[in-house]
Parts: sequence; C-alpha cells; structure tokens
Amino acid sequence: MSLMITEECINCDVCEPECPNSAISQGDEIYEINPNLCTECVGHYDEPQCVDVCPVDCIPKDPDNVESPEELQLKYQRLMAKSA
Repeated sequence: MSLMITEECINCDVCEPECPNSAISQGDEIYEINPNLCTECVGHYDEPQCVDVCPVDCIPKDPDNVESPEELQLKYQRLMAKSA
C-alpha cells in the first residue's frame, strides 16, 4: 500500500528529501505522493521515512492503493532496475 498526504500538510518541506524513490513532490496546494513510486521505503528502510519526519502526522496509508509487503518489494525491485 502506498502512502498519501492529507490536507493537514503544512508544506514544511521535510518529507520530500527523505523519500528514496522521489515519490513525493509539491502539488498545487500540498505535497503529494505518487503511488506508482511509493514503496513505503520497502527495500531502503524498515520504516517509511516521510512518516518518521512529518511533524503533523499527515501521512497515512492510502486506502485506494493497497499493496502487500511482497508487492511493495517487487515494485522496489522494478524501480531499482529502471534506475540502473
């Protein structure tokens, strides 16, 4: 399951540089997470880095993009193969 950023986002800019997959970008009003790039940091870290640094706790799991840990691992492997 990828993550999402809710409207509670205060645009503090701390999450974007923490994302190892460059899945976070500035949207029209708040930061956004591209579900095609988000692996919840599977393959990189034990915990999602954006969630760890978010001061307002506005990054929950995205119910519209449900993925198992195995699917997230496969996505991570595909992303790394493309960047190699």
